[in-house]
Amino acid sequence: MSTRRGTADPDLFVERGFLDPAALDELFAAVRASQGRPATVYGRGDSGAVDERVRRTTRVSPPPEVEELVKRLLLSRRRAAEERFGLTLKELEEPQFLRYGPGDYFVAHQDGNTGLLRSEREDRKVSAVIFLNTQTETPAPEAYGGGTLVFHPRATPERLRFAGEAGTLLLFRAETTHEVEPVTHGERFTIASWYK
Repeated sequence: MSTRRGTADPDLFVERGFLDPAALDELFAAVRASQGRPATVYGRGDSGAVDERVRRTTRVSPPPEVEELVKRLLLSRRRAAEERFGLTLKELEEPQFLRYGPGDYFVAHQDGNTGLLRSEREDRKVSAVIFLNTQTETPAPEAYGGGTLVFHPRATPERLRFAGEAGTLLLFRAETTHEVEPVTHGERFTIASWYK
């Protein structure tokens, strides 16, 4: 999925099958079994706060070896991200392992690179999302409903909707406005990180 540079539509890099079946099974099992706490949001400073009017999801803490595996996998795509977006990327932010249950969401926002905040998050250039399970319209084992990732192009009121598929990597510019619609059934498991 792609759009031309310079248009108002989101420029997306999609790699289906980014996680091979063994890695997907390992990551999904580890994240599902991990404990968590409410995810924070950031405002004008770096200290995060829980604000369920903006974001309602759980950030889970899998074992350190799982985080290291995700970092290695994402760093293996840094060059592809640089070429795709015409950027020089130096580092990768700590991944966030997220569980969205029924009713959980994240309102429309940007991840960084907007010039609006004085925060280390402003250094984010490319956002990365790894989907650990698949979105379905009807309930199914290990799947979820709702929870669509929606992009808000600047030039049109039309929204670009991206349904999650297990093992898929999605990259987009950090300044792209996007949201996660409320989950309607099941649990949505994703990993988010940012190239700087």
